[in-house]
Amino acid sequence: MNNSAITSEVTYIVQVANESHFHLAQTICDEMAESAKARGTGIAKRSPDYLIEKMREGKAIIALTDKGEWVGFCYIETWDHGKFVANSGLIVHPEHRKSGIATRIKQKAFELSRKKYPDAKIIGLTTSLAVMKINSDLGYEPTTFSELPADDAFWKGCSSCVNYDVLSRTNRKHCLCTGMLFDPVEAKKKEEAGKKEDDWDFLTESPLYERWMRFKQRILLRREERRKKN
Repeated sequence: MNNSAITSEVTYIVQVANESHFHLAQTICDEMAESAKARGTGIAKRSPDYLIEKMREGKAIIALTDKGEWVGFCYIETWDHGKFVANSGLIVHPEHRKSGIATRIKQKAFELSRKKYPDAKIIGLTTSLAVMKINSDLGYEPTTFSELPADDAFWKGCSSCVNYDVLSRTNRKHCLCTGMLFDPVEAKKKEEAGKKEDDWDFLTESPLYERWMRFKQRILLRREERRKKN
């Protein structure tokens, strides 16, 4: 089922991608690379064939305008035989950023993940404050890297990031990214208890959190600079 919204006089259609969207795979990959370069952080590089396979499997979300122009994209991956699910590769066309469409894409990807893998923990790694806030609203919580999959294939996806050396030299304990996790078991317990966790919402909306993220990045980068000098 399509999920349409009208924002700034543009009609957005958010849906599970299919074979009719295969022709957009190269364009999406190119934008992923440009976005990573602009941010200076890096994301796992994927080929058009990989994205097409995700579309074929019904494991990708795409956003389009009513004229068929691509707006955004995201796909899901599984690890440890379906025990973990990751919503990966979130990208929004530059002309449509800050429109709220990223939230809609993430929501749709989250719904797809819960439908396909209802017992799986949903995980994420990101340096983006905006993505952290979206994840928080969906029920994710910050987590240590030790709670993420131990599968080497999972971490191999980070190898194309410019900060991969930091991750490697800390034995996958620290990096500029923040790990986040949605645990369906814990979420159910909170729902049954009628609790609403708003501490993380407050934190991510505060200048204090932004300062902390900048501090974290500076510390890790300084360590790398000292290491390279030595």
